[in-house]
Amino acid sequence: MNFHKRAAILSAAAGTLLILWAPAKAQKSQDSATGQQDKGGIAGMDMGPMRQDSGPDADLAQSAHDAMSGHDMDMNAHMFMTALRPENPADDKRAAEIVAVLRPAIEKYKDYHVALADGFQIFRPDLPQTHYHFTNRRYALEAQFGFNAAHPTSLLYTKTADGYELEGAMFTAPRRFTEDDLNERVPLSVARWHKHVNLCLPPGGERIREANMKEFGLLGSVASEDACNAAGGRWIPQIFNWMVHVYPYETDRQKIWAH
Repeated sequence: MNFHKRAAILSAAAGTLLILWAPAKAQKSQDSATGQQDKGGIAGMDMGPMRQDSGPDADLAQSAHDAMSGHDMDMNAHMFMTALRPENPADDKRAAEIVAVLRPAIEKYKDYHVALADGFQIFRPDLPQTHYHFTNRRYALEAQFGFNAAHPTSLLYTKTADGYELEGAMFTAPRRFTEDDLNERVPLSVARWHKHVNLCLPPGGERIREANMKEFGLLGSVASEDACNAAGGRWIPQIFNWMVHVYPYETDRQKIWAH
């Protein structure tokens, strides 16, 4: 891959990493009722023309998706997760009520074509992922102002031989929210909300030639502002909004609210 193409991919990847950022204003969806796949972004943001490429030059772009697509998650230098609060019957009841609303609301989306027709867009269908996020930009904007258990920001699918299989959903909340605010939406004694932090984007311009791509991105080794500055990178303390995954077709509560 030549230098100019490599630089273009990394520049576009920087834009892609803004997904789920609180939108400054609503943006009209580019998809149609026919279910056009979204190869740009989600949550009302235009993510630019990034495409999948093979080899190490795609590592930064892939890191964003690897960080978001797993079922079980762990706290690490780039992932902050809320601590579990003590269990209590009121929270258990409230969490069960959320699942009771969510499950029938998304039942029709077991046919992924219906999800596409209803305005959900596949985020990066051209990149291999454990879970594919089908995101509704209208619901993402709605989540900035309130919580509706029937309107998850994203649906979570796994790839099958002939399409996609629905497994769960993702709710989001504004980046400005405190843990008490998050607890009002989905109780912290049941679920662990998470956010992606400490991102160092690679340097731009000619210095991109010298960049060690294993240092950058959500899976990179650089996780402090000082180290990012020393590497000539661009520091972002937090990207994406708060998120929480839920798998309503599981039977065990810990698997429903997978951590």
